[in-house]
Amino acid sequence: MFSIALLVHAQQLTGSFAVAGIVSGAYAISGAVSAPVLGRLVDRCGQTRVLLLGATLTALALVITGVLPAGTPAAVLVALAAAAGMTTPPLGACVRTLLPTIVSQPTRLPALFAFESTALEITFVLGPPLALGLGAVWSMGGALAAAGVLMLVSTVVFATRAASRDWRPDASTPRRRGGSLGSPAILVLALIELGCGAVFGATEVGITAAAKALGSTAAAGPLLGIWGVGSLLGGIAATRFGGGARRAGGLIVLLTGLAIAHGALILASGSVLAIGAVILLAGATIAPTAASIYAMVDRFAPAGTATEAFSWALTAAYTGEALGAAVGGGLVQSAGAAAAFAFVGAAGAVTVLVAVVGRHRLDDASDEPVAPAGAQAHAHAA
Repeated sequence: MFSIALLVHAQQLTGSFAVAGIVSGAYAISGAVSAPVLGRLVDRCGQTRVLLLGATLTALALVITGVLPAGTPAAVLVALAAAAGMTTPPLGACVRTLLPTIVSQPTRLPALFAFESTALEITFVLGPPLALGLGAVWSMGGALAAAGVLMLVSTVVFATRAASRDWRPDASTPRRRGGSLGSPAILVLALIELGCGAVFGATEVGITAAAKALGSTAAAGPLLGIWGVGSLLGGIAATRFGGGARRAGGLIVLLTGLAIAHGALILASGSVLAIGAVILLAGATIAPTAASIYAMVDRFAPAGTATEAFSWALTAAYTGEALGAAVGGGLVQSAGAAAAFAFVGAAGAVTVLVAVVGRHRLDDASDEPVAPAGAQAHAHAA
């Protein structure tokens, strides 16, 4: 809800899409930069204080932005958006850090990560329509403020649950120099997330441009929704069949499927129906791939750095999306949607290459903690 509501509200206040883009970018970039820092704070101080303080500050920034009048200086909007992004609580990373602590059998953990990825897709399907719907019946400022309050209330509920409240970082194992990136496997996984993010960012731009070129600009929203539905279905299947890849070879297969399916959009760009069919198939590769990556992040995160490791994965993904959207936008402007889809295929191929080159890191038993990082922290709390 945040990104679309912030973008539209800023445009309405200033009358400029360029300013709205800068405001949205400030939110995304500051969030990407601060996520690993907040993750490291969680690993050192526990979840409760970081989550509650971050949620309070973020909600405050969004509510203030939501009540600003038309004509507000762009600098004020950019500063508030950056503040909101910088303080956004690392809730996703905290959730994934806790997952290893609630399974009785470690073999079920990949399925749990797949379930979490599936649930996450629901937010991508429902969030934008909910924000725009509130904006239509109320105001976009009200929708933005409501999103901030919803985030605050939900984070408070999560942070006060026993599992989150009682979680403590593992202080018994010396921290590696460089934090979670001291693990070569985590670095490889972050690079893979960067590549996947580039695929997704360029795909979103390409879909929007292709719909416009076909005279069906309004179809872009439903097509992107179908993309999310495909990921939801893929996540359900992954959950049902064990959760995805456990070794580098399996992850390479998933990444190859993701690259081919998204790259195939270049063949379907002449028809809205064809795009819909291909984007549904492409979406089905997303959640299984994400679940596999999350499971490997937990497996290879050095003891005491699990939340930071998940935050780095998130930062890499957001950075990749921003880069992919920027490159895809430039290619669309100069050569049309097909060029953006060509970049999607190339970015996917490079991501597969990264996984192939780094596969020995992802299969290296010596790089694996004695127990998953989240489980070590849970044992330390006990």
